[in-house]
Amino acid sequence: MAIGDDRWAGLQFKSVSYAGLEPGTRLIVLGAVHGNEVCGRQAIERVIAEIEAGRIVIRRGRLTLVPVTNPLAHRENQRSGDRNLNRNLRPTDSPVDFEDHVANWLCPLLAGHEVLLDLHSFHTAGQPFAALGPENNTGTVEPFAQAAREEALARRLGVSRFMDGWLDTYARGVARRVRAPGATPGRATLLNTDPRYGVGTTEYMRAIGGCSITLECGQHADPSAPEVAYRAILNALAHLELADLPRPAPLAVSEALRLHEVVDKSDDGDVFARDWSSFDRLKRGDHIGTRKDGTRVVAEQDGYIVFPNPPAQAGQEWFYLAKASPRNWLPDPAEAD
Repeated sequence: MAIGDDRWAGLQFKSVSYAGLEPGTRLIVLGAVHGNEVCGRQAIERVIAEIEAGRIVIRRGRLTLVPVTNPLAHRENQRSGDRNLNRNLRPTDSPVDFEDHVANWLCPLLAGHEVLLDLHSFHTAGQPFAALGPENNTGTVEPFAQAAREEALARRLGVSRFMDGWLDTYARGVARRVRAPGATPGRATLLNTDPRYGVGTTEYMRAIGGCSITLECGQHADPSAPEVAYRAILNALAHLELADLPRPAPLAVSEALRLHEVVDKSDDGDVFARDWSSFDRLKRGDHIGTRKDGTRVVAEQDGYIVFPNPPAQAGQEWFYLAKASPRNWLPDPAEAD
């Protein structure tokens, strides 16, 4: 697919930036990384309108707002344009699909900032939550040294459920796909067996020295999701002191979970055993779903199901499994401001 393809006609990238008179944090907020997740776009447009009307003033640092990160997916009202932007994000000298062009625009934009807030929603019912990076570590999968800063911001976004373990889980998923016999050749297989599969906006931001949070604001069509996203932006502006807004108090952690497994759909005929919602509890032996060949998929341990996706395509993520996180949260996140 070449530049000028009919599906790409009229598309362009847009970001809106405001800079304060005083030095401060450089924050970027993304909406519609997945095109059918519109709560972030709605919240960002609301914030832009309030800044333009003078009701919010950026006094310190810099704020960049991206209402629609993936304009092709957004225009087609679907999760992806040509592929999932939020699984293989990196610049390339040889762009193949539309998301490669998004990455070539977005990655330099991210590099000009310190903190990323990425606003999402999910397919099935469930309460909002924040996804963070790992605890501080010097490992090879996702070395990191700003966990305290992320935790402090996460506690002030207006949600009390938190989750980590993303890249470790994806590394195991990639290893399993590489071992899987009979993988169908093609670009999708090439991408989801790439060792970097799982690197999206927030993981890229951490890899270049920043910190970042994905805020899952609720189910796609939940009318409260745009309000969750809007409040999170205002709270981030206040907590990071970009604007003189009421400082949010840190919420207590009601639940902290860690992803530990991603389960792919092997065939379009794979079906769930019931209508699952994110964070439904699982007991060992619970029947989760059935493969097309009749094989039952059951929980191997107590835990939770996360992001169940009934319409997932064969070879893509069907659902995730999580368990209680052993993470030790800061007793006072204000120490990390």
